[in-house]
Amino acid sequence: MFRSSSRVLIVALAGLSSFLASCASLDSAAGSRLDLVKARGELLCGVSGKIPGFSFLSPDGRYTGLDVDICRAMAAAFVGDAEKVQYRPLTAPERFTALRSGEIDLLSRNTTHTLSRDAVGGNGLRFGPVVFHDGQGLMVNAASGVRSLADLSGKAICVGSGTTTEQNLNDAFASKGHPYTPIKYQDLNQVVGGYLQGRCAAMTSDRSQLAAARSGFSDPQAHQILDDRISKEPLAPAVVGGDQPMGDAMTWVINALIEAEERGITQANVDAVVKQAAADPSQTALRRFLGVDPGLGRKLGLADDFVVQVIRSTGNYGEIYNRHLGPDSAVAIPRGANRLAGEGGLMISPPFT
Repeated sequence: MFRSSSRVLIVALAGLSSFLASCASLDSAAGSRLDLVKARGELLCGVSGKIPGFSFLSPDGRYTGLDVDICRAMAAAFVGDAEKVQYRPLTAPERFTALRSGEIDLLSRNTTHTLSRDAVGGNGLRFGPVVFHDGQGLMVNAASGVRSLADLSGKAICVGSGTTTEQNLNDAFASKGHPYTPIKYQDLNQVVGGYLQGRCAAMTSDRSQLAAARSGFSDPQAHQILDDRISKEPLAPAVVGGDQPMGDAMTWVINALIEAEERGITQANVDAVVKQAAADPSQTALRRFLGVDPGLGRKLGLADDFVVQVIRSTGNYGEIYNRHLGPDSAVAIPRGANRLAGEGGLMISPPFT
């Protein structure tokens, strides 16, 4: 009798648990940040504003860079207008608090996807796909004679506080048994200032940021980025964890940028490709991707043609990359791992089915 009652109680509790989980899921969907963004008609996007090539406030008051174009792509998809973005410049220590507190809707600020930032027991964020595969490096004065990490043993190194950079630096030197003195600053500009003022023998940051910083030096060739790569830094945008509608929409906007490059769809030809797909019922996959055949956008809470709106506004991933980091840009960084998977890189989109 006791065992039978226990089984009944267990089944009842399991049913109640399932019901409560369903309610929680519905509540989460109803209260998604995506709905708030659409109702507001504007995206609040957290950026750095101080990293050329990624997010930088130009003298004319415009934000430019890869991270900025990710914000613009999101606004195009969420509210139908890439210009409907308020940019919030944030330091590294400020960025996660700004996201959790609701000061921003989305963070697009050269942020490394890590377990501690992703997990519920950490910052509890939801990261999108990687938009830039990076790695931490070290920059020194070319005339210093320093050619490797080992040459920096016992020396001072300028580093940003409250970042994975600080921990990676410590891990790298500790693993080699090399002592060093960290000189900590709140943001990249301060790190650069300390380095140029001679307060440290080297500065460390993601190699992309080192290249961006060096591009603004009076004599860039006088500074060398060492070959040592002391971490892997997959940079990705993020939203608050637990908000699946917002997280899904962010994820598939980025996938759309990559898929468009894979398909050869550009800002210049997207309208022609849409017209071609609309006239050819046999191109079912392309019609789904572009929203000619409805359904996929609705599953994300977006317009079915959200991909078209994004590509019209920013171009595909390759166009964004070349605009800000390509060989003719002010901050030229070889694509390397950021090439499409079919070209030997790591960028690939899941199927739009």
